[in-house]
Amino acid sequence: MNKSLFKITKMDCPSEENLIRLKLDSIPEIINLKFDLSRRELSVYHHNNSKIIEFNLNQLNLGAEKLYSKKSHYKDFKKKKSQYKLFLTLLSINFLFFIIEVSTGYFYNSIGLIADSLDMLADSFVYLISLVAIGSKFKRKVFISKIAGYFQIILALVGLIEVIRRFYFNYHIPNFNLMIIVSFFALIANAICFYILFKSNDNSEIHIRASMIFTSNDIIINLGVITAGLFVQILNSNMPDLIIGLIIFLLVIQGAYRILNLNK
Repeated sequence: MNKSLFKITKMDCPSEENLIRLKLDSIPEIINLKFDLSRRELSVYHHNNSKIIEFNLNQLNLGAEKLYSKKSHYKDFKKKKSQYKLFLTLLSINFLFFIIEVSTGYFYNSIGLIADSLDMLADSFVYLISLVAIGSKFKRKVFISKIAGYFQIILALVGLIEVIRRFYFNYHIPNFNLMIIVSFFALIANAICFYILFKSNDNSEIHIRASMIFTSNDIIINLGVITAGLFVQILNSNMPDLIIGLIIFLLVIQGAYRILNLNK
């Protein structure tokens, strides 16, 4: 295997990085790309010679110049395997609690639990995108992220309509005990996910740090649902449940737009 290092003078933001990934995506000889935006350098791990890579980079008119090309013993496969296990674990935990919360929320009339379950599903989409991204083509990642983003928006809009319907038709008061208990266990699940991310050997990488931010926000949401459950009991009203549901659905829509913006 070879490693070719390129100096790309006009590469200074993620948009140029995405442009380069899309351009090189169809070259089967390429094994991995590593970008250093601060130095404006691109390391390409590939088989055979680098002429086809140079040709495609020059077509972008970003000032690409090959600095060197040499033999390399690529050692990132172990890292990819560890990240695969990491995201598969996180995906499994989040999707399991999506099932638990959506079913509990539906049968016991809690829009807050349903909204929180959708947030868990949104996180599952993020981890699925991360899984697909490991060792896969960039175009495939873009396609999956678009589907996930639009699907989240549709589900959140349906949830918002349900909040409005329950507000005007004075829906049943949810079971506050189950709201608190299920949200408490969801909080523990998110705390475990955060711990797994924090203890990861790759926690300095940007996508791992982003996942930590999403998970810490989920912990705050879980506390919000628990608080709403307490106020449902105190006020004997479904309004706290509707309010927390509204907030979470809006947060899910915001997260969906962030996923869609990854494609730009």
